[in-house]
Amino acid sequence: MTADPRAALANLTATLERHLEASAQRRGENDPTVVAAYQDVADAFELYDDALLESYGEVTPLEIYSGEDDDDPDELDNHGDEDDDGGYLGLDDSEYDEEPSSSR
Repeated sequence: MTADPRAALANLTATLERHLEASAQRRGENDPTVVAAYQDVADAFELYDDALLESYGEVTPLEIYSGEDDDDPDELDNHGDEDDDGGYLGLDDSEYDEEPSSSR
């Protein structure tokens, strides 16, 4: 049974809100509430991405960080190297406007 992408998106949004609240009230580095909220976001994201793929043949440009394949598990940002084959796939500096458009 294919999940409804809109319902999966609503669930993802709700888990992101709960993660924000847990993070804002964090009690220590490994707060179990934040850890649980983090995992809930990861699970909800996977459901959304799968529903999007099954329904429309599309995916998001995001990945869930696991830390298992990285050389340095404490380093989250490895997309600064342009020589990195599996690096950053987002916008380059030349692909966005630095000044907001006056048409908004």
